[in-house]
Amino acid sequence: MKKLLSAWQIGGFVFTVVAGVILHFLFGWTNESVLVAPFSAVNESIWEHMKLVFFPMLVFAFIESRFIGKEFKNFWCAKLVGIVLGTVLIPVLYYTINGALGPTPDWVNIAIFVVSAAIGYLAENLILKKCNLSCKSSAGAIAVLVAVALLFVVFTFATPQIPIFQDPISGTYGY
Repeated sequence: MKKLLSAWQIGGFVFTVVAGVILHFLFGWTNESVLVAPFSAVNESIWEHMKLVFFPMLVFAFIESRFIGKEFKNFWCAKLVGIVLGTVLIPVLYYTINGALGPTPDWVNIAIFVVSAAIGYLAENLILKKCNLSCKSSAGAIAVLVAVALLFVVFTFATPQIPIFQDPISGTYGY
């Protein structure tokens, strides 16, 4: 099962990177459709880029749960940790690197996205294979993930006027 898990995690990483790239451009490709705005990047803010890791990892977690989720009692706990870690690393790495080096080229921002997703999946893999970390309730872990998803939706349309939500190019916020 551990070899199968690693294959699933690698597949999830590839899925997340490909889907994240698509979600980066999907809003523009659909002529700024309100239907894709909640889960795709509507501008170049750090918050909107966090969606590019969060939603693909979440979707893949639900797919993966149908095939191997029952094999691991801590499946949803591991997914919660991995998805949140991958998502939170986007602003942590961005602000750390940009604070230390100043504005960075686009390839660095792409690398931040890829590294954040990779670390999220590595954390999941480690927890699933070696850790006794368990959730009191899988439903609770899923509820937290759904709550975070709802925050992404709400803040896309009712965007707080703070820097993490501001598009550095246009100076605008949200949808």
